Amino acid sequence: MRKPRAGRFALGVAVVAVPLVLALLGPLVAGEPGPRAASFTVGDGHWLGTDFVGRDVGQQVLRGGRPVVLTALAATALSYLVALPVGLVGALTRRRWLEELLMRPLDVLLAVPSLLLILLAATVFAPGAVGLALLVALVNVPDAARLVRAAATEVAARPAVEALRLQGETWWRMAVGYVGRSLLRTLAADAGTRLTGVLYLVATAAFLGVGVAPDAADWAVMVDRNRTGLFVQPWAVVVPALLIVALTMGTNLLFDAALTADRRGDRARGARLPGTPGTVGGRAESEGRP
Repeated sequence: MRKPRAGRFALGVAVVAVPLVLALLGPLVAGEPGPRAASFTVGDGHWLGTDFVGRDVGQQVLRGGRPVVLTALAATALSYLVALPVGLVGALTRRRWLEELLMRPLDVLLAVPSLLLILLAATVFAPGAVGLALLVALVNVPDAARLVRAAATEVAARPAVEALRLQGETWWRMAVGYVGRSLLRTLAADAGTRLTGVLYLVATAAFLGVGVAPDAADWAVMVDRNRTGLFVQPWAVVVPALLIVALTMGTNLLFDAALTADRRGDRARGARLPGTPGTVGGRAESEGRP
């Protein structure tokens, strides 16, 4: 079983490496923009042709990945930065009013489609890259907070948490030291899926002109602005679109391979320990042990 898992991990690395390297190192090697040529032409020193205003597509590809990747990573990190404390407080508090105060406004946000909320906010003010990251993070907070609260509620019901309360442990020790650590695998699984969704939102918003200039060097903007010449000069659309797809697909493959290896490692460790659940003579885990 190791070879398929190793193959999946290697495939994920190979798929995600290309867009990541281009996004992080591309602007350093892109060089200065050259003179513009005719729109949607191939050749004459332009190895991927020219775009809708005659710029070199290769240079635009090298410059266009960093905004997408950095905005998506920042939005994902910001969403968890807010969702984690909100979800943990909602799960561990014994004050019903506090839980309602924290979770019900998030339910209202959750009822509004994410892209619609971003577009509505964009009509009020013109967000830049930072504003787009904040908007995407905001629309991801309700779902992430509900996931954290649901998972933390199950962990908080364990006898170990009650024992920590009786011992007079601080809230930080219970929430972060025990409950938070127990959620790491759940959060890792969610992070892979959420990052893919965030990449989709960032790319779609940029495609619609939210958060970026109409002629910005951005992979999503390239797909939008160059689609009129798809059948004349397809590389201006196909290359950035494939890089976005590779980034999302490779991220999912990496997280899936890592989590599969982690689960199998846990089962292997449990099989070596006498008296653990899943072994001969071991007790079932339905006793509620932490």
